Amino acid sequence: MKVEDGPDRVLVRLDRPQVRNAIDAAMVADLHEVCADLERQPRILVITGADGIFAGGADIRELRERRREDALAGINSGLFDRIAKLPMPTIAAVDGPALGGGAELAYACDFRIATPRARFGNPEAGLGIMAAAGACWRLRELVGEPLAKEILLAGRMVSAEEALAVRLVNELVAEDELLAAADGLVSRIARNAPLALRLTKLALAAPPGAHPRFDDVAQAVLFETEDKYERMTAFLERRR
Repeated sequence: MKVEDGPDRVLVRLDRPQVRNAIDAAMVADLHEVCADLERQPRILVITGADGIFAGGADIRELRERRREDALAGINSGLFDRIAKLPMPTIAAVDGPALGGGAELAYACDFRIATPRARFGNPEAGLGIMAAAGACWRLRELVGEPLAKEILLAGRMVSAEEALAVRLVNELVAEDELLAAADGLVSRIARNAPLALRLTKLALAAPPGAHPRFDDVAQAVLFETEDKYERMTAFLERRR
């Protein structure tokens, strides 16, 4: 795995091409380190693959040896939940297959940008297990229950074009434009107030019963920031 740090963004490249970027214990540990860094210093995260593969799933050799205690430890589900809860927005830049755990990693991100050769699927049931790292509930929220059931129970693969049509993917771009498109989205996000982004992401994740009180309290915090005053003053001055 390769990590490129920037002042307002971090790019992570999954880089195990010999095994189709399969997610193994070492990659999980590395991604936890990235999360810890982004929790200390919040920035926008972009995750991408290499050599035309996002991630072909969990490492089957490791997965075959895991037992009950490993499942209860939530090795992958804990990581993907941590990524989903990062303070700032996250983007999956998907070129080629995102399957199994690789698809669940993409589902955990706030945005997904893909190339025409991207495809998404969760074939876990064919291997005697289930998609237990988020797909069984995130996918339903993202694309609706009927399509989620086709993917999870009938092994349906979703093409890039269909993923765009059902809004699983936010944008389709050519392979050689993928990282530039992700970078452009990061720049659009980064123009906004960082604390406003963080609190809006929390509001989006809050349970229905938390609204509108959570929103009122979050807005009260933002109303007292210097950033809000300066941005609104600049807006009014430009209009004049």
